[in-house]
Amino acid sequence: MSFIAFLILGLIVGAIAKAILPGHQRGGILITMLLGVVGALLGGWIGGAIFGVGLENFWSLQTWLVAIVGSLVVLGIYGAVVRRRA
Repeated sequence: MSFIAFLILGLIVGAIAKAILPGHQRGGILITMLLGVVGALLGGWIGGAIFGVGLENFWSLQTWLVAIVGSLVVLGIYGAVVRRRA
């Protein structure tokens, strides 16, 4: 997958994760994109280690699922850290 496609995947997956996770998360589009990219990397790594599934193809359902799960994990951790500060 190209770098631009990976950034687009991260932006979309970050927005999906923010929509799925309840509550109000802080951060604009840049934070959403960053969390989505980090979450996609985490999901790809975990998916590859446990299930043998990676982030090879942009249009693959397994790519989107592992990226969304990874983004949910990263967004949950981010939300916990931000709430603790406030």
